Amino acid sequence: MPRSVNSVASRRRRKKILKQAKGYFGRRKNVYTVAKNAVEKAMSYSYRDRKNKKRSFRALWITRINAGARIHGLSYSQFMGKVKAQNIELNRKVLADLAMNNPEAFKAIVEKVK
Repeated sequence: MPRSVNSVASRRRRKKILKQAKGYFGRRKNVYTVAKNAVEKAMSYSYRDRKNKKRSFRALWITRINAGARIHGLSYSQFMGKVKAQNIELNRKVLADLAMNNPEAFKAIVEKVK
């Protein structure tokens, strides 16, 4: 019995990997075995960094809120504690945006919680 190889599926699989490796440097873009390793590594990085992006944005928002609150004589933790106590349901993303782009509105929030 002759050996059966599904070359259609094999080629499709290889083309898919090489298409994902488009734009990579050197042999990573056109040699299948090298491209496969590069794409696998890139996929694991992208999975990891989708989680890390959430962390880094939260840290950025906290930094911005802290800077805005300190202008008005409060620390970040004091400000957020008072915001929660007053039942102001604005999240950190919105508060950080107000602190950066709309200082008057942020000042009004600070005055309300003081």
